[in-house]
Amino acid sequence: MKKQSAAHKKIFVLDTSVILYDHNAFNNFQEHDVAIPIQVLEELDNMKSGNETRNAEARNFIRLIDKMSVDQLINEWIPLIGSKTGRFKVVIDSKTKHLDAELVFGNNKIDHRILNAALSIKQEYPLSKVILVSKDICLRLKAKSLDLNAEDYETGKVKNVDELYSGKAVITKVPEAYIHKLKEEGSIGVEPLDLPSEAANLFYVLKTGRKATPVWFNSKSRQLYPVERRSVFNISPRNHEQAFAIHALLNPEIKLITIQGKAGTGKTLLSLAAALEQRKDYRQIFVTRPIVALSNKDLGFLPGDVKSKIDPYMAPIWDNLKFIKEQFNSDPKVQSRIDDFVKTEKIVITPLAYIRGRTLTKIFFIVDEAQNLTPHEVKTIISRAGTHTKIIFTGDIYQIDTPYLDAESNGLSYLIESARNHPLYAHITLDKGERSELANLANDLL
Repeated sequence: MKKQSAAHKKIFVLDTSVILYDHNAFNNFQEHDVAIPIQVLEELDNMKSGNETRNAEARNFIRLIDKMSVDQLINEWIPLIGSKTGRFKVVIDSKTKHLDAELVFGNNKIDHRILNAALSIKQEYPLSKVILVSKDICLRLKAKSLDLNAEDYETGKVKNVDELYSGKAVITKVPEAYIHKLKEEGSIGVEPLDLPSEAANLFYVLKTGRKATPVWFNSKSRQLYPVERRSVFNISPRNHEQAFAIHALLNPEIKLITIQGKAGTGKTLLSLAAALEQRKDYRQIFVTRPIVALSNKDLGFLPGDVKSKIDPYMAPIWDNLKFIKEQFNSDPKVQSRIDDFVKTEKIVITPLAYIRGRTLTKIFFIVDEAQNLTPHEVKTIISRAGTHTKIIFTGDIYQIDTPYLDAESNGLSYLIESARNHPLYAHITLDKGERSELANLANDLL
């Protein structure tokens, strides 16, 4: 009877990568059943210690399972919390009549035992559609080669990344009289331009023939305001997009900002310069980025103390701070003051894992390389913001260094798409590289 109760329903088998992406994933399959291979619990047990977000995800999932099971056995179907008819259980891999993933692919990987667990579920419930859900592309391909349905975990994914919100637009054939009135009065209504009513904190370039006027649209007042090319800590914008970014970074009414763009567009530099410009308005400046181990080497494999280990990962941020200092070569006092900011921890440059547990009150918080975060990690960071805190996420959604994220599923894309109409939020996509002509050649041609 237990086997027949699952008939004609889908059974989703989740692997470890899904849990580390979203510890609450098993509650997102509506009325369908969810199975977790026992090897996933073993992998999560090995990952539960540490300060990385994936360690927290592992711990949170283990707690959820413990809370849900209470005094029930989890190798039997248990009703999912908040679900109408969906159920959950842990399954053990067993050899099926026809296929053995370990025999096909080798017995040296837990992934192959996870495949066997999914295959055994398929054999046990022939009337149900069994689907392996994984963020691991190779594991999905292996599953499909064994006649097993496999899908990516879709929750948090952006549907069409090519149409991702850019935060800016160009309006042509604007009457010169309209521009003249805008400059004369300092702001102007948008009725003649027929702008979208739901847009919040959008930036526009108004074109009248050859002239282009950058403006900011405030959805609260339904007014357009001129955007001046303002310098921040001796860093001047080189194009309209950078001027838009600086405008948002300096606007006290905007608490959450995303800046997306390829290498050399000035994302981190502008954010850091704007932070220094407003240093008196904030208790501290945090500049951080998630550590993505290179060549499968974690921090523990690198020689030296903690500072020696993290400095290679933080080097791009230190390079930007050095570049800002170089703008004051004729003023040693300012350069010395910047060094003092670091010594006194007015500026804190550290990996994201080391920020965990810190109070984010009255903080200018810059998260670099945010494309390497999951949607849940982004949500966790924002949810910990205290009063008078401003958070900036920067990154390039096409340059992802983690194996289970892509341009559609990373946290930066998710945030841009989800927050686009909120009055506290602003976004700008930087398209033009300003690092050097040689860097632009690499971005454009290679």
